[in-house]
Amino acid sequence: MSSPTRWAGRLLPLVLLVVWLAVGGGLGPYAGKLGEVATNDQAAFLPRSAESTRVIEAQRAFRQDETLPALVVWTAPGGSPIDAGQRSAATRALATLTGVPGVVGTPSPALPSEDGEALRGVVQLRPDLGEELAPTLGAIDRAASTVPGTTVWLAGPAATQADLSDAFAGIDGLLLAVALVTVLLILLLVYRSVLLPLVIILGAVFSLGLACAVVYVLADHDVLRVDGQVQGILSILVIGAATDYALLLAVRYREELARHERDRVPAMRAALRQSVGPITASAATVALGLLALLFSDLTNNRALGPVGAIGIVCAVLSALTFLPAVLVLLGRAAYWPAKPRSSETEGGGHGVWRRVAALVDRAPRKVWAATLAGLLACAAFAPALDSRGVPLDEIFVNDAPSVAAQQTLGRHFPGGAGNPAVVIAEAGALAEVTLAAEGVEGVDSATAVTASGRPGAGAPLVVDGRVRVDVTLADAADSDAAKDTVARLRTAVHAVPGAEALVGGYTAQRYDTQRTAERDRMLIVPVVLAIILVILVGLLRSLLLPLLLVATVALNFVATLGVSALVFEHVFGFTGTDSSVPLYGFVFLVALGVDYNIFLMSRVREESLRHGVREGVLRGLTATGGVITSAGVVLAATFAALGVIPLAFLVQIAFIVAFGVLLDTLVVRSLLVPALVRDLGRTAWWPGALSRRPEPDSPAA
Repeated sequence: MSSPTRWAGRLLPLVLLVVWLAVGGGLGPYAGKLGEVATNDQAAFLPRSAESTRVIEAQRAFRQDETLPALVVWTAPGGSPIDAGQRSAATRALATLTGVPGVVGTPSPALPSEDGEALRGVVQLRPDLGEELAPTLGAIDRAASTVPGTTVWLAGPAATQADLSDAFAGIDGLLLAVALVTVLLILLLVYRSVLLPLVIILGAVFSLGLACAVVYVLADHDVLRVDGQVQGILSILVIGAATDYALLLAVRYREELARHERDRVPAMRAALRQSVGPITASAATVALGLLALLFSDLTNNRALGPVGAIGIVCAVLSALTFLPAVLVLLGRAAYWPAKPRSSETEGGGHGVWRRVAALVDRAPRKVWAATLAGLLACAAFAPALDSRGVPLDEIFVNDAPSVAAQQTLGRHFPGGAGNPAVVIAEAGALAEVTLAAEGVEGVDSATAVTASGRPGAGAPLVVDGRVRVDVTLADAADSDAAKDTVARLRTAVHAVPGAEALVGGYTAQRYDTQRTAERDRMLIVPVVLAIILVILVGLLRSLLLPLLLVATVALNFVATLGVSALVFEHVFGFTGTDSSVPLYGFVFLVALGVDYNIFLMSRVREESLRHGVREGVLRGLTATGGVITSAGVVLAATFAALGVIPLAFLVQIAFIVAFGVLLDTLVVRSLLVPALVRDLGRTAWWPGALSRRPEPDSPAA
């Protein structure tokens, strides 16, 4: 290499390093600021076209501001009855909250339960309190605690939202720290290098800072919404993806260094030439798979699509610019104390992969038949996974105060007390609508809202010719029985002539969310599979093999759901999963699972062009076995870190993705796919050129 070319080859990496250091220093703090523009108000993420969403819009005409109810419950120790003095004291305590910052209107009086052992009051709060919500609930608790001889419980949506905010408080610090430390330890143990793990982690942190900065700006300008769940998944996704892409390039560069001796720049050029295709194709499958969530009618799903895609773009940008620059500047020192060796001299890093390749070569049909049977056995349990929603008492995996309060409320009042279904109807049909609602099985009572803002206290409030009826359900507002009641309630009030009735409220929102999630799965799953298939066809220049790969990752997903159904019920004690969990699990597992098949089969194709299809499978599996397995372990560990956030949704996502990635890495990619391709031979590459190329040892060759 001439001196000017060599000088330019060393200057470009230095410039790239300076640019990324500036990005990391200037944008890194945004990884901790994203929570400032995140909202955990679940009402903001309802289906856009659902009936319950239209009710929210209609409700605004009945009061100037949307409110967030806090339910105050008093009980006496030992189940003693509440006396008249305690009831009066409770009503006075609630009255003192009028005018308290954050409180909207006048709190309700304290109402006794039918068993006489509890009191209940409702305090309406502003829904946009944010960090002021906890102090406001504290003020309510202090006022309520003045009632002598009682224990105070705070329940309802306001208390639940406060507990959600506490749970997501670990997103910025704890989650990121656990993920990074886990990745660092795995890399140190697997690659036995001092600098390489630190460089890879630094690149992942830089890419996360860039992604968070972009998302922060878009969220701050209301281009997209972010909640705690999306924020946590973004951190894990970027760290995991950036590490995976970096490992693939770093291992390939290590091989090229062994071939090019001390010439770093040609070694990196060769490594990039062979790695850019698989890395960008892998990133495209994940990014486009996530963008398919834009077809969802659930706003939080739609938010995760572009947010996740932004994260993937930043991860691949870091892996293809920052990492090459640092590796070129460090050269062999990046792998110290290990020495760079080619895959031919070190067997892909581990002799175990030579033995796996030998097994696949010796008995491919037995290997794929056995692994296929095992996956199908796991998949048989998939229908047992209940995705109709997580009950309120299972939303948090720890003992949240709002859950205990809600359970206390349910023991003394109708299950839907304080959280009614809301019916908006034409004023002329008020009597008929009320009568129809009261006749529905599962309804405890139905009362029109009056001018005072509370049911039953005066003449019905009429706004623009419409009235609002609050319907108290007999079952807990988050139960399946309550959702069934809402469905029956809608049928009943829709049948009232001229009522133009709409049914909303908390239970209706959960019901609509569940039905929308089912619709989303039916639409988005085939879209994601089609996107992945098109990318694989373009990358592998084949049709049969991409179909085979898509089928194997889909089977891996169903098998993972089967195992998850057993683990969730018998190990974690969950009675159900969030309605969005299967869709999230599908998008992540299928897109990320194809990643590893892309890494493997692009190398197999490369080796097959030189050595024939049979030898190409064995060489590709041996060369990539170590790096893909370590990448899978890293990705599984990063997603498992979501389990530190005490929310059932994230714990379920953490298990599904972590287990599914390991199953895909260790079984599907290591055994099933290579054995199928080895057994099919050239046919697997039909109708591409490889399907017509004779084997080197055949008479045609």
